[in-house]
Amino acid sequence: MHLLIPFASALSDSATQVLRDLALPNLAALLARLTPTQRDDGDPLTLSAPHERAWAAAQGWHGADGLLPLAAHAAAADGIDVGDAAWGLVTPTHWHVGRDHVTMADPAALQLTDAESRAAFDAVRELFESEGLRFVWGAATRWYAAHDRLAELPCASLDRVIGRNVEPWLQRTPDKLVRRLQSELQLLLYPHALNDEREQRGALTLNSFWLSGCGRAQAAPAEVRIDDRLRAPLFAEDWVAWAQAWRDLDAGPIAQALAAARDRLAVTLTLCGDRSAHRYEAAPQTVWQRVSTRFRSGEPHALLEVL
Repeated sequence: MHLLIPFASALSDSATQVLRDLALPNLAALLARLTPTQRDDGDPLTLSAPHERAWAAAQGWHGADGLLPLAAHAAAADGIDVGDAAWGLVTPTHWHVGRDHVTMADPAALQLTDAESRAAFDAVRELFESEGLRFVWGAATRWYAAHDRLAELPCASLDRVIGRNVEPWLQRTPDKLVRRLQSELQLLLYPHALNDEREQRGALTLNSFWLSGCGRAQAAPAEVRIDDRLRAPLFAEDWVAWAQAWRDLDAGPIAQALAAARDRLAVTLTLCGDRSAHRYEAAPQTVWQRVSTRFRSGEPHALLEVL
């Protein structure tokens, strides 16, 4: 089994304090049995998030920063025939206009129903198709566009931009069409009945989109279990809920991985934070490694804090 855990850490004093106060006995025991085999040490400004890079590496994918074809993979999972076209994920979003900058809310906070999403999709479909893009509805928060211009278009991961100023990330996508479509979509949806109704009931309006995961499909042969339960509380900065999600992970999937490791089954664990992804595997150990493991710290926070 290969268990991949995104958002295992964060560049936040609050997250660091939570990790230092958190008891994760199964994670500590599992790490003591595994050997570090791969480190992907980056920084928080890479376009592709560490968990995306780690998943792509497990699949044997090739692609530069911001050019991992996650959209094509997601579209195929949504039942779309992706063929050899270049796809991009078009995520409907809410942008909050502040005094100094514009920030993007977590798309999950929109709580779009399928009916609302389809109504918005239909309202903007001609906007995309008039530019020669194939435009397909996949799910409430997953729309897709296909065009050859998306084959080599680097984009920031959605998970890089949520809760942050969108402008620095937009500047790193070298395609003026994206910016224009975002502006025109806002003009189309501003007077739409869907947003009028949402505004009346205090819900976030749908006023933009984010493009990500561009590229042509690549095979995904490896089975990797991604458990992203840490994601929502981290973006909400709900540290009590984030700590509880960690405890649930430790008592659930991590405990299962530990049991598998004790049964001498092949176990791989990948931990991902804002900067880095570290991979651990069950591998033969030298006598020194077996001895040193006995004296290894039982607290995993030191490993998590550097992610």
